[in-house]
Amino acid sequence: MRELKVVGLDFNEGLAGTRIICETADSGEKFILRPDDRLRAALNGDRAAANPTTHVDAEVPTVLSPKEIQSRIRAGASVEQVASSAGVDVGRVERFAHPVLLERSRAAELATASHPVLADGPAVLTLLETVTTALVARGLDPDATTWDAWRNEDGRWTVQLAWKAGRSDNVAHFRFTPGAHGGTASAFDDAAAELIDPAFDRPPLRSVAPVPTLDLSLPEPPQPPAPAAPAPEPPKAQSPAKPKPRKRRPEVPGWEDVLLGVRSGTQP
Repeated sequence: MRELKVVGLDFNEGLAGTRIICETADSGEKFILRPDDRLRAALNGDRAAANPTTHVDAEVPTVLSPKEIQSRIRAGASVEQVASSAGVDVGRVERFAHPVLLERSRAAELATASHPVLADGPAVLTLLETVTTALVARGLDPDATTWDAWRNEDGRWTVQLAWKAGRSDNVAHFRFTPGAHGGTASAFDDAAAELIDPAFDRPPLRSVAPVPTLDLSLPEPPQPPAPAAPAPEPPKAQSPAKPKPRKRRPEVPGWEDVLLGVRSGTQP
């Protein structure tokens, strides 16, 4: 709870003395207090009249000074986060956050022109060129990225690159050090180290193993074995050739048969 001190009365509305002007001791921020019966009772020491219904202290939202708002925004908080944590209106935070948001945007832009620090020193390509080459090599859209930056308690800048791969949201963080020729950027996490790795032919970041497909086709029925070729029949044993009957040579009659008219060896 912050302490206020009375610095005067408000005469702007023509009703002198109707509103009390208070001020914080640390930042000089001013507040208007309307006096009522509870305030008068509290000033007179009447606790019962000051708290007629309950003695429990009401919760008062934390009122942040402009310096505190800008400090939280510069450290990476969003306008909505600061307004929600402080219990104040978003419009009040936006008034003081705008110049700091521009500062963060400018730091992120400068970081894209820095040179990634590799094992052998700063790279020739800029951080933007290196990241673009890495994303394209992995089949990702380098234009679908967002850059942001915020200042840490040690005064150094942290740069964030965000992109989508499929349905997953991915971020990589770098430490940006401004300097000559654009400064340098060092990988702060594994995702950043993979993006500036010169080996761009590796699998995509956070790659998912391919899902095996099921073969729903019916197996082919087994084919019957092919009929074996008939074995050649053994050659038949050839029967020995029968000797051809010799023709009887006609007997030549002897001279006596010719002369006597009979054949020798025959009966008359």
